[in-house]
Amino acid sequence: MSATKEKTRATVEKYRRNDLDTGSPEVQVALLTDRIRHLIEHLKTHRKDHATRRGLMMLVGQRSRLLRYLKSRSFQRYRDLIASLGLRK
Repeated sequence: MSATKEKTRATVEKYRRNDLDTGSPEVQVALLTDRIRHLIEHLKTHRKDHATRRGLMMLVGQRSRLLRYLKSRSFQRYRDLIASLGLRK
C-alpha cells in the first residue's frame, strides 16, 4: 500500500463523524487540505508549472465552497474544523 493511501485513510479516520463516514464536509475539506499542501510544496520547487497552479486554484475554490456550506449548516463544526486544520478564516 502506498503512503498516499495510508495518509488518506488516516485523514478519513481522524475527521469522520461515524464509522461509515467518508463523504462528510469535514472529511472532504481535510482531504482537499492535504492535497493543497502537497501542491504548494511542489510549486515551491517548480515555479513555472502553471497547469499545477491552475489545479491548485481549483482545489482552493472547491474547499472554500465546502467550508461555506459547512458554515451555513453548523457553525460550531466549521469552527472546530478550521481550528484543527490550522486554516485562516
